[in-house]
Amino acid sequence: MIHHISLSVQNPQHVAQVLAEAINGQAFPFFPHPGSYMVFPLDEHGTGIELYPLKTQLIPGKGDNQCMFAESATASGFTATHAAVSVSSTQEKIELIGKREGWRVLRCNRDSFFDVIEFWLENKVMIELLTPEMSAQYLAATQPENLKKIFNS
Repeated sequence: MIHHISLSVQNPQHVAQVLAEAINGQAFPFFPHPGSYMVFPLDEHGTGIELYPLKTQLIPGKGDNQCMFAESATASGFTATHAAVSVSSTQEKIELIGKREGWRVLRCNRDSFFDVIEFWLENKVMIELLTPEMSAQYLAATQPENLKKIFNS
């Protein structure tokens, strides 16, 4: 189980507020790194999404020290990093919020196995939001016996 994921965005505070609204969650300042925010859907799994300023990097600490924050010189904002998150929101609510923000929102079918809503934060970073119906499809598709059929075919 993935409990949280970190993403870099242009405007972490705004993205955190919009994402919290879209997933029926709450946004909080992320005190270990000023200017960053965390969004929690307040579910039973402790799911969280950390949002860092665009040029933020996590780098290994030295010796026994934990990871450290650094800033890169450049960043395009595009990344292959994304997450699929089950939410209690409806597709309609997610689409309205995306339209208001001018962000791309698109319901997609992933290889005839399950549907997701691509919710493009700042039109740069994709989060796949799964409504309750989509979450049920995803869970059915990813049962061990189904995964063996899918990947052995």
